[in-house]
Amino acid sequence: MSTDEVNPYELLSVKVESTEQEIRTAYRQRSLKVHPDRNPNNPDAARKFHELNQAYELLLDPLRRLALDAKLRIKQAKAERFRNYDNKRKNLVEELEAKEREHKKARVDKQKEEADRWHQTEKIKEEGRKLREEKEKELMRARQQQEPRVDQEEDAPPALGTHDTTVRLKYKHKTHQELTTPESIAALLSPFGSVDTESIVISLKNKSSSGKPPKYVTALVPFRQIGSAFAAVCASNQGVLDGVEAGWVGGQEPEILVWLKKMGKLGAQPQPPLRPSSSLCPEADLPQTDIDPPSSFPSFPTSPLRHPIPTSAPPDLTAAGIDYESLTLMRLRQTERERLEREIREREDLEQ
Repeated sequence: MSTDEVNPYELLSVKVESTEQEIRTAYRQRSLKVHPDRNPNNPDAARKFHELNQAYELLLDPLRRLALDAKLRIKQAKAERFRNYDNKRKNLVEELEAKEREHKKARVDKQKEEADRWHQTEKIKEEGRKLREEKEKELMRARQQQEPRVDQEEDAPPALGTHDTTVRLKYKHKTHQELTTPESIAALLSPFGSVDTESIVISLKNKSSSGKPPKYVTALVPFRQIGSAFAAVCASNQGVLDGVEAGWVGGQEPEILVWLKKMGKLGAQPQPPLRPSSSLCPEADLPQTDIDPPSSFPSFPTSPLRHPIPTSAPPDLTAAGIDYESLTLMRLRQTERERLEREIREREDLEQ
């Protein structure tokens, strides 16, 4: 480090107006403290002693001392000038911060005023809406009092679902060994109405590879009319089917039957075809030998499977004269049958 970077007066601990004798005395005292021989363990001792000698020689040279004094005066004046600049800058910063606080306060007050105005406007709108609703209600009440009241609240009948005409049969194989084909099941249920024999799906529950007969048999039987399906379920509830349980595929009564009961449109009590001494169902007239629904039961749309489609097509469909639409219907029918079989298997797995 050169003497230009270190203040020689501070290094020798003397003042600017000190004499040469005072500088020599200060040098001797200072050199005894920083001499390398006195500080063998201090690696900076040589550097400090060299700086001390440089400062001593500079202060003993009149010309160099004059230049140093001038330089120190310029440096001091510059420091004083910057000190004044710092004070001005500080005052300027304080003034800017005060203005910013005032501006922020004015902005917050304006936002609060706008929010209050908005709430007041919304309150007026709400009051106006309530007044308008009250006037409309009064006008409606006056109009109802003047005009005769017409009851138009009768509900429209719900649409017939895909499986609303399908019932689920469950029975023991040991008791009903003859009910293992679609034809035999259709013959059993024929007194209730026409059955779509080709769409019947049969599943043998607990079927094992050991050759033992299954314990239970489950079958999905689609009727052509929902009245026939309803009669079969009612007969099963009364025990007329001798151990054959008949229920709805979805586990609950179709919406169309619920609507009919609600509207009071079901017929009077019929005489059952299987047990003349008892009534199968108090809500519906059961058919006896005719396949059509009884006259007392409301007319329903037929099952979507009204026209059965074979589950497998002949090898040469075009040669047999079957068009594209018929082929598509066949494929849809086969897909529906596979889905029903899958549902039966899943339900049987849950019941096990």
